[in-house]
Amino acid sequence: MASNGGLKHERQQDIRTISIGIAVVASASTWFLFYYRRQQQKQRQNLASRQELTTFSSAYESLIGNTPLVKLPRLSHILQRDVYVKMESMNPGGTGKDRAAWAMLHAAEEEGIIPPPIQEHSHETSHAATTKAPTHIPQNETEQSYETAIWQAMRASRTGGLVVEGTSGSTGISLATLCACRGHACLVVLPDDQAHEKQRILQTLQAHVLIVPNVSISNPKHYVNIARRLAQYARNRMNIPAVFVDQFENQANVKCHSHVTGREVLAQCPTLDAFVMSAGTGGTLAGIGTFLRHHRPTCRIVLVDPPGSALYNKIQYGVAYTMEQEERGLLRHRYDTLAEGIGLDRVTRNLAYGLECIDDAVRVSDQDAVDMAHWLLQNEGLWVGSSSAMNVVGAIDTAWKLSPGSRVVTVICDSGSRHLTRFWNHDFILERGLRWPRDQEQDQLPACLERR
Repeated sequence: MASNGGLKHERQQDIRTISIGIAVVASASTWFLFYYRRQQQKQRQNLASRQELTTFSSAYESLIGNTPLVKLPRLSHILQRDVYVKMESMNPGGTGKDRAAWAMLHAAEEEGIIPPPIQEHSHETSHAATTKAPTHIPQNETEQSYETAIWQAMRASRTGGLVVEGTSGSTGISLATLCACRGHACLVVLPDDQAHEKQRILQTLQAHVLIVPNVSISNPKHYVNIARRLAQYARNRMNIPAVFVDQFENQANVKCHSHVTGREVLAQCPTLDAFVMSAGTGGTLAGIGTFLRHHRPTCRIVLVDPPGSALYNKIQYGVAYTMEQEERGLLRHRYDTLAEGIGLDRVTRNLAYGLECIDDAVRVSDQDAVDMAHWLLQNEGLWVGSSSAMNVVGAIDTAWKLSPGSRVVTVICDSGSRHLTRFWNHDFILERGLRWPRDQEQDQLPACLERR
């Protein structure tokens, strides 16, 4: 009887062990199934974000987006706060403008404003680009100059379509590359205060470049206003399907960042405490800021503003005005700053999209930007342009205001290779009355990095 009782007890123990094993396996299976489905969901979300930039017709387009987010270890160690940079300079065109350029160009094709892209590789020029006779004879010197510029640009068109934009350079470079592979002609109106290498890059990419003085947006001769009139003239007077891209007001710009770039930032740094960057059109800041406000409400959104721009006062005091707007305060150009492609004297439609999400603004001087660019090169190995340097200074200023261990994200817009004749030009910096950091006998810590 005792042996039977012991056997029964052993069987009960075996049953308990098996039951526990089954429970463990079931739990593990449930956890694995949950994890697998979660990973599948993430993959679908990533695919969905990529499908915002779908129907690729070239290798270039397939590379746009999903740029890395990189921690700056030496900078973070000094601050005792983590600073990350979204490397938009690693888009195929070397700039985050690739995203908006693709979105705006694709929208124009979808709406039928310009022809669809070429479907087969061809070096032949479309008959549509060369045989349509103009319906208007130029009446004056201005119209003749418009027609000359348009026909020169149209020599590169394989679809018969023309893309026109006023830009400080980066958006134009992205558009020119996309137009080259999609078959459209590209006409870029560029202000004359930009680095000369941008003009050379645009011309190499088969864009026709028109250089004009940089004046206030209220002036009819502002580069954006001239670009608008060129597109209108091509459509209405020359019977050419042309689009004025209008990156400042075209909301395909801001929406590609709210739908895609913002999602990337949050996926790469889910616990970020602040997102900091400057505004050129306002599309990137407003788009990412809007997405983060909905999905990470505690994250602070901070605008970085260069000298001469009115946006700092707009955020802090509700009025888009700066002393440099007074005629007596203006020098040769609209903004008396080294920074290219950032700063505004108005609230664009793209910026307005996310204006209410912006919590704070930081002013950054040209000297701080120069100092930081050289420090980043020597300490983090990053060779950055003027707006990127200003973004990092703004991120540092924001980080000091947060508690130790906080996480701040900003953007590297492009590399120093597009700023050789201005921002990375020793003589030019000295002529502006600024210091060239490496001229000093001893390395000095940039002022923004001094402990507060």
